[in-house]
Amino acid sequence: MPTRKLAVVILAAGKGSRMKSDLPKVLHPVAGKAMLWHVQASVATLSPEETVVVIAPGMADVEAAAAPSRCAVQQQALGTGHAVAAAQEALKPLLELVETDVLVVFGDTPLLTPATLQRMVDARAEPAAPDIVGLAFRPDDPAQYGRVILDDDQKIEKIVEYADADSAQRQIGLCNAGIVIGSGRRLFDLIDRLDSHNAQGEYYLTDIFGLAHQEGRPAGVVEGPVAEVLGVNSRQDLALAEAAMQDRLRRQAMVGGATLIDPATVWLSADTRLGRDVTVHPSVFFGPGVTVGDNVEIRSFSHLEGAKVAEGAVLGPFARLRPGARVGAGAHVGNFVEIKNAELGAGAKANHLSYLGDASVGPAANIGAGTITCNYDGFAKHHTAIGAGAFIGSNTALVAPVAVGAGAIVGAGSTITRDVPGDALAVERSDQEIREGRAARFRQERQAAKDAKQG
Repeated sequence: MPTRKLAVVILAAGKGSRMKSDLPKVLHPVAGKAMLWHVQASVATLSPEETVVVIAPGMADVEAAAAPSRCAVQQQALGTGHAVAAAQEALKPLLELVETDVLVVFGDTPLLTPATLQRMVDARAEPAAPDIVGLAFRPDDPAQYGRVILDDDQKIEKIVEYADADSAQRQIGLCNAGIVIGSGRRLFDLIDRLDSHNAQGEYYLTDIFGLAHQEGRPAGVVEGPVAEVLGVNSRQDLALAEAAMQDRLRRQAMVGGATLIDPATVWLSADTRLGRDVTVHPSVFFGPGVTVGDNVEIRSFSHLEGAKVAEGAVLGPFARLRPGARVGAGAHVGNFVEIKNAELGAGAKANHLSYLGDASVGPAANIGAGTITCNYDGFAKHHTAIGAGAFIGSNTALVAPVAVGAGAIVGAGSTITRDVPGDALAVERSDQEIREGRAARFRQERQAAKDAKQG
């Protein structure tokens, strides 16, 4: 017998009118990543043979975000059943070759976990498993969710949308999460027989459960966690999803061996990676693309994005690492230091009030307060290279492209426009001029002028 395969359909054609945004709903970010990204990441853990994302016409940005998944276009917004039907052609070769299950999920449910999806897959793998399995949940307030009606055998008799439910059905606490898995051939056979005779005039995917029950082949049900099936339809929903995701990511970070001194004030991205014995002080923000090695300390009010920090480094407070920042083992990045597309070597220090952009700083180099790599000439970016063990004095401007050799010293207040050889001393400043008594005479002259004006 051939092994059953799995395909996934992600419904992402909704425009999200309640979001009041030009950005398609599924591209709104949660924890630094589009909602669609989260859903794709969860279904990818199931290793499906094919994933098809259903989009609306003109959604080129969603199609680009969905890659490498294939996309199918739902030409008209005629309901969830109609949306799944739009994926049928893309899945046809797979459905014809082998026995394939199709899992249908929504692109606006970023909190859905691989564990819950695996339970759906497992429900289809059981002996004498039903052809179709639906996901349900029990919220504290059922509100306007569709209600799941079970028969005496605890199989799904039908699902009734809130708009079509009578008063008795609205008292039922088991609600429809909208997620379905089933034999692909059986699923599409049921979808082909849907009609739009309902309050919304749409082809409801949920109507397949009633059809299956009428044929004596009722669908099974899996109950999932309420928090995971939150669909984002408004900015308020988006804020709730963000808060729930942050709580989840913080727990995962601490379980993994990181210390978050005040977890509620630490903001993480979905792809943040923190090593063992990392200490994160209050009010730290991690944007996308950050990896932090073991035994790193990140002090308050630091902002990291697109950065890699090696073991034992110390950052902050008030440090900013922008995309392309690479901080070496044991290096120090102090208060109000900004690093962009630059590498700070092992043991190097930039402790105060500096900007290092498009630069490489060698191991054990010291960057004095107020140092700036002048990387942009108004047309292009240029590189600054600072060698191992070099000392850059305070308030230095390094005008790129320029190199300071290993072991060199640059005197404070210098503007360096030419390469400095290794172990050389470079000082660029005008001669200091002292005029004895001139400050006192200046004050006397100004006071006399002020008195004359007031007299």
